[in-house]
Amino acid sequence: MEVKVLNQKGAETGRSVQLSAEVFGIQPNDHAIYLDVKQYLANQRQGTHKSKDRTEISRSTRKVFRQKGTGGARHGSLKSGIYVGGARIHGPRPRDYSFKLNKKLKRLARLSALTYKAQNQQILVVEDIQMSTPKTSEFATMLKALNVNGRSLFVTAQMDKNVFLSGRNIMGNVVMTAGDINTYEVMKASHLILTESSIAKIQETHAK
Repeated sequence: MEVKVLNQKGAETGRSVQLSAEVFGIQPNDHAIYLDVKQYLANQRQGTHKSKDRTEISRSTRKVFRQKGTGGARHGSLKSGIYVGGARIHGPRPRDYSFKLNKKLKRLARLSALTYKAQNQQILVVEDIQMSTPKTSEFATMLKALNVNGRSLFVTAQMDKNVFLSGRNIMGNVVMTAGDINTYEVMKASHLILTESSIAKIQETHAK
């Protein structure tokens, strides 16, 4: 697949790049994408939720009322979950939500996500940008010139502190290096913006 290279003003540079079919043109696997996104979101959960059970509630342990003769159900403690201020019945406990996925499946999921972006023509390629200082306004102007609406994922070949700092404050925009992209961020973005040098890095890193 051939994509034209644009400059920061959104105009064509006259150059184009070839997207590898091994990365951007495979047969997508929806289930692999589902599992990888599910794992990513599970890993974000802290799992520190907790409520008190009967052994942790500090209340009187006297019998609420006599066992028989009241016409009501028997009760032995105010710690019971049916009373206001009582324990939580089957409440949440601290746990680890993470789970393992095979590397081949995660790679398949990433390539499937990239393929979907290519098929839906949601990939833009821009020439490499250089910023002497962080400048959010310049980054925002570039996104506007590229006619990018909604959430965008801007991918660079390697970590560029000035580019990262310029793009991180823009709502709906995420800046990542080619080696760090994941299925969740790719699928969530409405536009995938790749710098010219990042394409080779993506194809080198994720085609293995």
